[in-house]
Amino acid sequence: MCRDDDDPHETAAAPRKRYSRNFDGPWRKTPDRLIGTALVRLYQLTLSGFIGNSCRHLPTCSEYGYEAIARHGLWTGGWMALFRVMRCGPGGTHGLDPVPEKLGSDLLWYLPWRYWRCSASRR
Repeated sequence: MCRDDDDPHETAAAPRKRYSRNFDGPWRKTPDRLIGTALVRLYQLTLSGFIGNSCRHLPTCSEYGYEAIARHGLWTGGWMALFRVMRCGPGGTHGLDPVPEKLGSDLLWYLPWRYWRCSASRR
């Protein structure tokens, strides 16, 4: 069968989307965010295999940390990730817990303990 390149019903093959278990949306690639996401990725490639799949949340704690740092920077995202890991332990929370796209005005950089309730307040 001959193919006609001018056929209006023919659709071009869509480019394959690269699969990543981490956040693949747009984010500013500042030095602190690159260092933070690199540390999370290093953990994922090395230590995560020894610890196993024991996270009680979706996305997992390391995926949450990667996305939090990518979206909100190393300081804010790092605190959010730390508190998420603390909530993941025995007796902690479980279930769907995405990284918030925007942070409330009460979450200030010099009051890091307020990030504890960042996602817990949405329950």
